[in-house]
Amino acid sequence: MRNSDSDINVICLIGERGREVKEFVEHNLTDETRKKTILVVSTSERPALERVKAAYIATTIAEHFRDQGKNVMLVMDSVTRFARAKRDIGLAAGEPPTRRGFTPSVFSELPRLMERAGAGENGTITAFYTVLVEGDDMTEPVADETRSILDGHIILSRKLAAENHYPAISILDSASRVMPMIASDDHLAAAGKGRKLLAKYQEVELLIRVGEFKSGTDREADEAVAKNEHIKRFLQQGLFENSPMDSSVANLQKITK
Repeated sequence: MRNSDSDINVICLIGERGREVKEFVEHNLTDETRKKTILVVSTSERPALERVKAAYIATTIAEHFRDQGKNVMLVMDSVTRFARAKRDIGLAAGEPPTRRGFTPSVFSELPRLMERAGAGENGTITAFYTVLVEGDDMTEPVADETRSILDGHIILSRKLAAENHYPAISILDSASRVMPMIASDDHLAAAGKGRKLLAKYQEVELLIRVGEFKSGTDREADEAVAKNEHIKRFLQQGLFENSPMDSSVANLQKITK
């Protein structure tokens, strides 16, 4: 959010601990950012109905500013806690549990909430919804349903985090459905080449670790091994570091050419 060029930020924190909310405001929002940021908070001890309502209140606030011609960034943490609160309400109302204990109303509610983000006639809402995945299982109900609704998925990796690689984004597992419509041909080509090199390195990584990899037998593998450290450095960024889009694309093209 520090480097966002949005006009308004709307942050919705659902089911967080009070201490975490305080730390987020103190350490992640600068004085300048706070002037254009609205927080909607319903902490973990609050009733399930209040936690569900917080998501709709935040979305309504974002819609209000979008209709005024503003470019709004909406961040909701987390959809999983929203879904759990909705499940609790459904169970109390007598709904039957279905997929992993979640009630049917949870899966009808998610698209109803998320479809409200996006571009309007005058402004835009760019929304980021975080999902807590149980056991790194991307097929668990909330993660699976969320992926079917949203235009992009940024998947985090415990393995990368353990290697002190931040942001710990798994490029090969992440995807954007709109990138082909908004990125230039050169950008798409460089990104595709980068993904291809990462996939090839992943394919031969075990051979490298056990000392069985032999250069010269596979030209693509040789290139992936030679460029792997450059790609890894490109994909890392400091928590408060700003990386402009143009320079990022230029660096990617330089690495993958």
